[in-house]
Amino acid sequence: MTLGAIHDIGYRHYEGRRLGRAYIIRSLYVHNLRAAYGLGRPARAKVMPFLLAAMMLLPAAGSVAVLAITKEPNTLIVYSQYATIMQVVVAIFLATQAPVIASRELRFRVVPLYFSRPVVPPDFTLAKVGAFATALFVLLAVPVTVLFVGALVTRADKMKPLVMPDGEVARAMPLGDHVLHYLGALLGCVLFALVLAAIALVIAAFTPRRGFGVAAVIAVYMVSSTMVLIVQGIAEARTNFELAGWAGLFAPFNLVDAVQVRLLGAEKAAVAVPPGPWGGPVALALCALLVAGAVAVLSLRFRKAGLS
Repeated sequence: MTLGAIHDIGYRHYEGRRLGRAYIIRSLYVHNLRAAYGLGRPARAKVMPFLLAAMMLLPAAGSVAVLAITKEPNTLIVYSQYATIMQVVVAIFLATQAPVIASRELRFRVVPLYFSRPVVPPDFTLAKVGAFATALFVLLAVPVTVLFVGALVTRADKMKPLVMPDGEVARAMPLGDHVLHYLGALLGCVLFALVLAAIALVIAAFTPRRGFGVAAVIAVYMVSSTMVLIVQGIAEARTNFELAGWAGLFAPFNLVDAVQVRLLGAEKAAVAVPPGPWGGPVALALCALLVAGAVAVLSLRFRKAGLS
């Protein structure tokens, strides 16, 4: 006859300090921020984000080098235009890294494990959106900072006025204006990061297969920009400049550029921006609506996954 036995294997109740919900959210934020650049993952996961980061830096470094050699102030890339100029590289970063942030837990069906702790879908969503927006902000802000530092080092504010081939005089920007334009460009980078990251995460969350997610994200950005560019070209050809400006609101990069131009006093990078005093507020309201809507949709998506 076999008798049962009770073994003391050493389990005991946790008696330490409970870190709580805020610590969990912060940990999720840091984990996703690291994942956006492949940190803590195999080497192959780091190749694409760091390669794209290097590609983002090259034009800025080249612009500063040309400025230092030629001493022509107009050779420095305008801070606020950098994100739009480099939108292809930015779109590739969004397409390759958004599935890493939004769809891995969905693909492997581990979202319920996260919700078994004191964290709710809105917290989970905000941690992911915040982390990916931060990663994108770093990608955009570092080259802009390189331009700013390069302008200070080369003393671009002390350069003499130059006469351009068309007879226009290109004057060096005073130091105070450099600082104001740089700070305005950083605000633009924040807005670019929030809007672009939110849209990309929504698309990736509904395409759990990584390959489809990459294709879907880049298609949305590239197709929307191309279609808007075509509409703007036709509108300008028919001298309907007002339509050309409002059409830009249907492309994410042009939308944020409209806010920079109308509300931050930046030089436009898009073909046209919305005219009149309402162009900036409408563009900003659309940006806020996009981000808030994306967070709500992602929260519902993760909540549904957590119940399955």
